Amino acid sequence: MIGLISGTSMDAIDVAVADLSLDGPTVVLTPVEHAEHPFPEDLREPPTSAAELCALDTRLGRAFAAVAVRYRGDLVSSLGQTVHHWVEDGRCLGTLQVGQPAWIAEATGLPVVSDLRVRDVAAGGHGAPLASTLDALWLAGFAEDQGRPATALNIGGIANITKVSPEGVIAYDTGPGNALMDAAMTVLSGGLRNQDTDGEFARRGNVHAELLDRLLADPYYARTAPKSTGKEHFNRAYLDRVTEGLTMPAEDLLATLTELTVRTIAAECEGTVIGSGGGMRNPVLVESLSRHVDLRTSDELGLPAAGKEAYLAALLGFLTWHGLPANVPSATGAAGPRPLGSITPGRYPLRLPEPVITAVTGLTIGRRGRRSGQEGQEDGGDHART
Repeated sequence: MIGLISGTSMDAIDVAVADLSLDGPTVVLTPVEHAEHPFPEDLREPPTSAAELCALDTRLGRAFAAVAVRYRGDLVSSLGQTVHHWVEDGRCLGTLQVGQPAWIAEATGLPVVSDLRVRDVAAGGHGAPLASTLDALWLAGFAEDQGRPATALNIGGIANITKVSPEGVIAYDTGPGNALMDAAMTVLSGGLRNQDTDGEFARRGNVHAELLDRLLADPYYARTAPKSTGKEHFNRAYLDRVTEGLTMPAEDLLATLTELTVRTIAAECEGTVIGSGGGMRNPVLVESLSRHVDLRTSDELGLPAAGKEAYLAALLGFLTWHGLPANVPSATGAAGPRPLGSITPGRYPLRLPEPVITAVTGLTIGRRGRRSGQEGQEDGGDHART
């Protein structure tokens, strides 16, 4: 499986290759390799017309295709790029991901699973966070062994968590991850920088108490789960509104926005927290968060943090290919389990496997194969390949 995703930060096109198989009710996911490829700079601006949306869908599809064609696999699964997530009064009414899969199928000759969120939305869910699918299967055994809940954390443009405990699974977006920090850096640098690399500015600053109070007063944080949000809400315009009438050094602004992310994540986590996503590369954010929660990385449990979302895409495509539900209703709010996505045929007629009728209840990480950038591949085990 080749998994593809570009997250809300739009900092890269992430790709992961995984061997996936079924061992009874357990999915065995063996990481093979993962990498990041540059996101086209000229595609960062949101479309403002149907013509621009069409061009973005095509050009991103071609960009995803250019990445996928560099890897070997039997099937591609693409989560694409979210350009709009429509939420009103706490209910998700629609979601739109672009990166036309036909270009990927044409370039690779492989079938492509895509459009993975909207079926969950149609069933009354938020279509997010779909990371709950991987986390719920993966951490169930870990939480049981630990004797306490476990929380999977992903810090992208938006931060999301999956809490796994004997009582069940719940997942939701906690609020901005990197989104507001990235927006601030883009404005402050005149577009020359789109992130506070290594927390350079935040480390030199002090938290501005009034601004932090304004930020924490956002009604989103008080809503009950399941819930989701996006850069439709936490964006540059939002930052302009919330800082109106305040003056402060750039360093203090970044320190405050970093503290917002830390506070809103820490308030929602329970037990051991297993972190992944781009925000885990920000040492200031990680150091501060570690003072509030028992923080570990997914690498420590065998799943590369840098490639986790792309491995998620691969897993979702694998489940769809086998006719299995790929959402967690308690996490997304959907009316029930649903198979997700659409399949675009590759070079040859589709030959789907017989649908799996046994429910999947767990996921284990197989022995890792070739690391990103290395040649050769270790034996991934004796399980049948996709």
